[in-house]
Amino acid sequence: MTGGLQERLGHSFRNPGLLEHALTHRSAADPRRRMLDSNERLEFLGDRVLGLCIAEWLAERFPQEREGDLGKRLATLCSQEVIAPIAERMGLAAALRVPPSEGRTGLRARATVLADALEAVLGALYLDGGLDVARAVVRREWAEAMAVDAKPPVSAKNRLQEWTLGRGLGLPEYTLVSTSGPSHAPVFVVQVSAAGRSAEGMGESKRAAEQAAAEAWLSGISK
Repeated sequence: MTGGLQERLGHSFRNPGLLEHALTHRSAADPRRRMLDSNERLEFLGDRVLGLCIAEWLAERFPQEREGDLGKRLATLCSQEVIAPIAERMGLAAALRVPPSEGRTGLRARATVLADALEAVLGALYLDGGLDVARAVVRREWAEAMAVDAKPPVSAKNRLQEWTLGRGLGLPEYTLVSTSGPSHAPVFVVQVSAAGRSAEGMGESKRAAEQAAAEAWLSGISK
């Protein structure tokens, strides 16, 4: 199953176990090993590898931009919203190791799971082939996302904050309303309150739910 993925990555692993490790979701990990055979540690490493590769690419591509604008671009390109579709196009969902019961629930298709898996794969690439190998994959797979925005993107949370502060209304307040689902596939609901009005958002992480709530609040401005 990993043969096709290695071909897509353009790298033949000297240690194939690293790639298998990167594709092992925590639901398929051995609890007797304290989940250390899941892809979480590789995801931790791969997150930093991705950040470095994107940061150096942005510095090359936008030599006249200030640090703040580069940071906005970095946050977007390293976000779940960008990573998950890339992981889906690469075929990571089919390659992920999850229990049959979880596979039937659609766990493989969850944005959080896909994004974490791709970061874990980047961590495995770094350990097996070095930074040059990981960088080549990032520059190929993120090329379309890198070319999308002529201006630095601004997240919904930042746009809402700018809106309220610009009118002297203080900072928006975010409240976690509920958390449901299993620990490896949670669903968060967050409420944001600002300028006497509230809105709710749902996401696979608290951050995603906050962004969704801010977007919902902003959508009400023009209504």
